[in-house]
Amino acid sequence: MTFRPRPAAVTLATAVALVAGGTAAYAAPGHTSAPHAKKHVLLLSVDGMHQSDLQWYVAHHPDSALARLVDSGTSYTHAKTPFPSDSFPGLIGQLTGGDPRTTGVYYDVTYNHALLPAGTTHCKGAALGAAVNFDESIDKDSTRLDAGQGLSGLPGSILNMTGHPSTLINQAALPVDPTTCKPVQPNQYLKVNTVFDVLHRAKLRTAWSDKHPAYSILQGKSGNSIDDLFTPEINSDAPAGGDWTTNNASTQQYDHYKTEAVLNEINGFDHSGKHRVGTPALLGMNFQSVSTAQKLPKSDGLAGGYLPGTRTPGPLLTKALNFVNTEIGSLVTRLQKDGLASSTTVILSAKHGQSPVDPTRLTRIDDGPIIDGINKAWAASHPKNTSLVAQSLDDDGMLLWLSDRSAAATSFVKAYLLAHPATGNTATGGSRTLPASGLTAVYAGAGSARYFGVRQSDPRHPDVVGIARYGVVYTGGTKKIAEHGGASGDDRDVPLVVTSAAERGHGRSIGAKVETTQIAPTILATLGLNPRDLQAVRLQHTRVLPGLGRHHR
Repeated sequence: MTFRPRPAAVTLATAVALVAGGTAAYAAPGHTSAPHAKKHVLLLSVDGMHQSDLQWYVAHHPDSALARLVDSGTSYTHAKTPFPSDSFPGLIGQLTGGDPRTTGVYYDVTYNHALLPAGTTHCKGAALGAAVNFDESIDKDSTRLDAGQGLSGLPGSILNMTGHPSTLINQAALPVDPTTCKPVQPNQYLKVNTVFDVLHRAKLRTAWSDKHPAYSILQGKSGNSIDDLFTPEINSDAPAGGDWTTNNASTQQYDHYKTEAVLNEINGFDHSGKHRVGTPALLGMNFQSVSTAQKLPKSDGLAGGYLPGTRTPGPLLTKALNFVNTEIGSLVTRLQKDGLASSTTVILSAKHGQSPVDPTRLTRIDDGPIIDGINKAWAASHPKNTSLVAQSLDDDGMLLWLSDRSAAATSFVKAYLLAHPATGNTATGGSRTLPASGLTAVYAGAGSARYFGVRQSDPRHPDVVGIARYGVVYTGGTKKIAEHGGASGDDRDVPLVVTSAAERGHGRSIGAKVETTQIAPTILATLGLNPRDLQAVRLQHTRVLPGLGRHHR
């Protein structure tokens, strides 16, 4: 992809959770006791996992922790993530109830036509238009697992990382508000409130663990609605070489640090395990191990991805699924040992899927020549604008922001993409040429705005959206065999399981089409709070997941 800013066994009872009548949480410092403190939600995102992966695993491992969650919970077998199917809109959707049209967040790396570039200090009269990078690039030191905090003894000391990672963000790397001439913090960029905001207002403790300090975007407008936010930097240098995603063994080691943090939080401590603060009403984490096992052609001596022509996980992915199953089993076991199994609802889903599942359909296309071609062709008739594409974000879809948003410019880019073929390489090293830049459809200008459901004047939405042909991944190399961000079923069809002893553990499946944005109002309803306290729920009329009964309403 191209970023281009320009200048152990447990019983069935263990796997389920009671929404009422369980053990009360300790009151966190600064929080008063509330009736809702007796209820908890553990939210788990297995990034990259498809519904078909979960079904396969449960069928082949009927005594697994994942199988017990499914067998004692409500499974939504047709759940979809928002588009674009990236980590940011995926998780933000789960925790706000909204997709990009209301949250304003289209990816972790985007562009905003109404902001000023990072580092701007003289704002009056400055030209608008700025990259908005909310990934590892805004860390104080992205080479370090602690993102620049300065801990000694890494990686073993990582649980001592701050629970307030906004302090680890390099302010000079943030876009600038032209009105205040101050950097725009990630949490300030989000247009709506979060589940954490609502819980904080109800004086309930919250915690989350994820992969970059930029996930402080979840802190909401107050900037402090997550009491304990643990975000070791996944793209930092790993002991085995490369970063923690370079090989799957490193990713599993990385994920285990977050599991340890959540185990401490379940046990009534902060993520470090040193300070007793009370079990959060809402806590959880994401797993990256399945995602890297889907992307890597080979790791740890094992082939990545799926068996050709099937949806059967290959050896590396099977190993990663086994790892995640063990980690989730340890979390559920801790809930039981701490007397919280009867008061905790477990929600399992994924921020996104991964495409393509079938490696024989893979075509890796270098998007660099495509972007260069657009700029060159536009400059031929507009010599004063040699960089029409101000920013591109191309994983297995194409999002372009243009320096010229006119109908002429957006129509030009659409026509260029549809008229030019693109050649890429296959999983076996062969060559494959596809028409229309590897795309099946292009939405530009007003068409892009309609696609997302926003006004054309909205400064955040991509000016051009390209829907990739199945199997296309935009990358200049051969280091990945799958990606996410696109619109295919492999990108968006994810598991969604809600396990609660209040539902009496019958293991139901609901085939109705649902969206992962419905997790947010379901969390609030489960904790006895009003889902309509979420702005995105009101704006998009996002409903509580169906079929959960009165305990979730």
